[in-house]
This record gives sequence, structure tokens and C-alpha cells, in this order.
Amino acid sequence: MSLTFPNSSRSYDARNGRVRFIGHDGMFQISFSVATDALSRKNATQPNTEDEFLAAFDAARARIQDVASKAYAKTRKSSYALTSADI
Repeated sequence: MSLTFPNSSRSYDARNGRVRFIGHDGMFQISFSVATDALSRKNATQPNTEDEFLAAFDAARARIQDVASKAYAKTRKSSYALTSADI
């Protein structure tokens, strides 16, 4: 099977400065997170609040999911932490 993102939910982790989201490979759940600094670099305005970080994630969702899919295809781990270098 291949990685899919059937659930569009995501959550902001203020403590670790990340936005978390989930992908699925068949019945397996794969955890992803993207650093908020990666979202800031891809945005014209600097997000500072939970709502702004989630909006920045939503705006870049297609690119982030593409990067997540490529990372998963290489190693097939159960969790990934994406950084600004990845995005």
C-alpha cells in the first residue's frame, strides 16, 4: 500500500514547536510533525499563534504531505519529524 492522508486533522504542539498530523499505510498509522520554523519560512507573514500556525500548515498542506510521503517511502518508519530543511 501507499501512504495516504484521509484525515485532515492536525494539532499544534506549542511545547515542542510543531504541528502534528497523521498518515496511513493500510491499517498502519504513521505520525508526522513539522517544525513551526519550517511553516514560518514558507509564509509571507510570521505566524505566532496556534491559529496562525495551523493556517500556515493548511496553506502548505499539499507540499508538506508530498515531503512526508517521500520521507516515508525511503524508510517506512512509524514517525517522522520534518524540519525546514525538508520543506
